Amino acid sequence: MKILLSEYAVSTGMGGTYLLEGKAMLHTLASSFSRLGHEVVYTSSGPTIEYGTSIASSEENINEILKEQAKDCDAALVIAPEELLPDITAIIDDNTLNLGCPFESVAICSDKLECTRKMEAASIAIPETYSADQEIPKDKRWIVKPRYGCASEDTFVSHDPKLKEEQIATEYIEGEHLSVSLICGKKTLPLTVNKQMMKINPGKDGSSVDYCGCTTPYPTGRKQELYETAIEATRILNCNGYTGVDIILGDRPYIIDINPRPTTSLVGITKIMDREIAELLIANALGQTLPEINITGNYSFTKEELI
Repeated sequence: MKILLSEYAVSTGMGGTYLLEGKAMLHTLASSFSRLGHEVVYTSSGPTIEYGTSIASSEENINEILKEQAKDCDAALVIAPEELLPDITAIIDDNTLNLGCPFESVAICSDKLECTRKMEAASIAIPETYSADQEIPKDKRWIVKPRYGCASEDTFVSHDPKLKEEQIATEYIEGEHLSVSLICGKKTLPLTVNKQMMKINPGKDGSSVDYCGCTTPYPTGRKQELYETAIEATRILNCNGYTGVDIILGDRPYIIDINPRPTTSLVGITKIMDREIAELLIANALGQTLPEINITGNYSFTKEELI
């Protein structure tokens, strides 16, 4: 098969840790598809990886390039910031086999407020959440973050948040910062529970929150509880393909975010999983039964080690 891969930071020239994480995920996916004998093409504004063929792109023309290339490919998988992912996903849905989540799921997951309300309506445990047009109680700590955004971008802790229109505040919950990685489809296949390395940096205007790295798998006696919570949440949203569910594990698992795309945890998972991620993604997209997987050992990395 001819596979189109597109990671937004690599495709458009975004810098910093976005590029580090994006290039690492792109390399992980491209190498897996290549090992299985598939032809890989990927969009890039300049950075290259050792697998596949680079297709020149930029922030100005990425959507046009994706539409053009998708028509010439058998399948595609895209990674982009949540505020941009729905439009990019729609292009893939309309022009080739999408190995990831469909537009409708992506649109809901990418809107943190709407996604939270969906979870709330389904009686799934979530942090108490407020938008800018609501009065926020002052007797708690709150996590303020963009309504649309990825990772820990522009996220901070506050006791008395004053929200802008495109921000939300979620209750600060004590617990372990974890994520669950799954292949979602007709039958969901849990891959691993991952430990998210998070750092809270005190500041005069509130403490910022940074994602620093990951350990996978994370040993916990509550793995099945975490899997069941993540599976239920992703089924409600009709997720497909690789999906990452961010969870705070306190007295129970609290859903924080649902990422309808490959996440950085995938870089570690593929080091210790006995199946190619490409095999799982293609089989899932074609409606085939997914094979059992085995995880051997564990793998840890920091953002800086992704180079």
